Amino acid sequence: MNENNMLKKVAQLDQSLFLMVFNGNAPTWVKNSALGFSKTGNGGLYVLIAVGFGWLSNEPELQLMAMTLLLGFLIERPIYFVAKNSFARIRPCDGLIKGAYIVPSDKFSLPSGHSAGAFLVAVVLAQYFPEFVSLWFLWAACVAASRVLLGVHFPVDVVLGALMGSSCGLLAILIVATL
Repeated sequence: MNENNMLKKVAQLDQSLFLMVFNGNAPTWVKNSALGFSKTGNGGLYVLIAVGFGWLSNEPELQLMAMTLLLGFLIERPIYFVAKNSFARIRPCDGLIKGAYIVPSDKFSLPSGHSAGAFLVAVVLAQYFPEFVSLWFLWAACVAASRVLLGVHFPVDVVLGALMGSSCGLLAILIVATL
């Protein structure tokens, strides 16, 4: 199978998975739950974590966590913007279905910035608060899943976003550890 055919098969599988997950008639509680998780990934929570736990704290470990988060986002955001505009993948709500439950903040879908941010934060929080590792990754997974449930991302978008965010979080942890 040549590369072009393989990419088409992956895209078809991705669309099929999306249609299995996205339900234009989802119950209100599903839509509201997805919307709630999605909103926690909008970025405001990250600022609160960094400022509230980091810079307003006298604890060196929490200040280090805030610096790690900031570095992680300084690494992740440029990669995200270049990838988003290079892939230029049309969102499912703009081509596959007749609308989403929310209006996306930008035009393209790959990678999912919400997923990238949530997994970056989960990786960093797991480093500093390992006793809550399951909670951090459950939350990040819910943010990622919410983007598909709301109709603005394909499953591959959120998986690649999660991988990108996790990698940037790990890189930030490694860099801060060498300082």
